[in-house]
Amino acid sequence: MIHVNNLKKSYGEDTILNNLILSVEKGEFFGVLGPNGSGKSTLLKLLSGVEKCDSGHIQFDGKSLDTYSRKQLSRKLAVLQQEALPPVNFTVREVVEMGRFPYQNWLGEEKADHGKLVDSIIDQLGLVELQDRSLLHLSGGERQRVALGKVMAQQPELLLLDEPTTYLDIGYQIQMMDHIKAWQLEAGITVVAVLHELNLASIYCDRMLLLHQGEVLQIGTPSDILQTGLIQKVYGTRPIIIDHPVHALPQVILQQGGSSIE
Repeated sequence: MIHVNNLKKSYGEDTILNNLILSVEKGEFFGVLGPNGSGKSTLLKLLSGVEKCDSGHIQFDGKSLDTYSRKQLSRKLAVLQQEALPPVNFTVREVVEMGRFPYQNWLGEEKADHGKLVDSIIDQLGLVELQDRSLLHLSGGERQRVALGKVMAQQPELLLLDEPTTYLDIGYQIQMMDHIKAWQLEAGITVVAVLHELNLASIYCDRMLLLHQGEVLQIGTPSDILQTGLIQKVYGTRPIIIDHPVHALPQVILQQGGSSIE
């Protein structure tokens, strides 16, 4: 679905991404990991078409990303950010319906009735009792669920996630990731997720990219990536890696005095 070849992006004299080469397969849940400043969010902006690379090439669904119009892209990909929705005075249902914008004409009309789709999404996300409530009266976790509903209504083939659980407590983090994973499996969409929490990434991602100083350090399964030496090199701390007792996937355990940052 996505092929990136020799991608480079700089801001002024600072090179953010350098010679990136990677591929993401259709239907894959692909994680992007790395410390602050490693270029994770910049990569997502390039994949979404919001920003242009300095050199290199991005191919999306068999075509150069540059050949898509903004409306064409909005029908094929959606982006869910850290704080996707401000506390504005729209109802939950109105916001979910906004996801249909790419399919509407200039009068805001759509040929097909999308009411059943919106009903289904609101039910799936447990928002039925909240659907007539203003976003002004929702918690941060509830607003993020509504934001997910909006991108679900968009019916994309590719979902880009920019640390969508950063400001959520652990209960809402698991709830959000479970909803996304269930949607991915049901609809067969492809997910590229910038994730800050390594243990969540291990549980939900099929493969992961580990960025280090703007370059690809390693691409592989959670077991390939979450290794003590790699984590120490990239994050400057030496963790203990254990297997999750239920999922049998690697989990990172931090230890006091483990920092190697000078």
